[in-house]
Amino acid sequence: MSTPIIARIDPLKLRENVYFALRDAFTRGAFAPGDVLSLRTLADQLGVSMTPVREAVRRLVAEGALVDTPSRTLMVPAFDARRAADLKAARLALEKLVLDLAMTRMTSADIDTLEEILTRPKTGPAALPDLVANHDFHHKLYGFSESAILLPMIEALWLQYGAYLNLIINRPAAGQIDEHAHHHEIIAALRAGDRAKAHAALEDDITRSFHFLLP
Repeated sequence: MSTPIIARIDPLKLRENVYFALRDAFTRGAFAPGDVLSLRTLADQLGVSMTPVREAVRRLVAEGALVDTPSRTLMVPAFDARRAADLKAARLALEKLVLDLAMTRMTSADIDTLEEILTRPKTGPAALPDLVANHDFHHKLYGFSESAILLPMIEALWLQYGAYLNLIINRPAAGQIDEHAHHHEIIAALRAGDRAKAHAALEDDITRSFHFLLP
């Protein structure tokens, strides 16, 4: 297993920064189902002591990103088809809701900002989908909703989905994905103010990734 890349953090607001750095790594698919994690290794990667890492890990266990096994081993939950199907259904429901809210508030300049995310230089391996751009596009879009209720719920779903995303991008067919095809469809629908087409493009985007997991 390759070593996940986790950004080192600023010592200010140490506990929160450790948590957000780890949560970001999970959300972007840095860890795969069944991975076993070491507190010491995580602390070394982040450049901090064990204490803030231990506190961050407790939060991640409570949020379902990690499992504290009876042997006290920290493990990313193993793949479970029923859980993946539940995540798919929850994402479709909540992300369509928050998309509706975003469409009532966003401006043409906001749509331009979304489009800029898709045209910026790619990060990560050229042969794989750009997970950073994918994450930033969706969360910038949803952020325009300004929903204090739905946004944290969607963040929690993406946190649990991250390990499955790791499985998806390591499939041979992942490199053949036109990664931004549905994102461009969403932008076109936003510019036209067409909610039905925006919903359809978002559903296609979410469903496509789960096709790799749930034939």
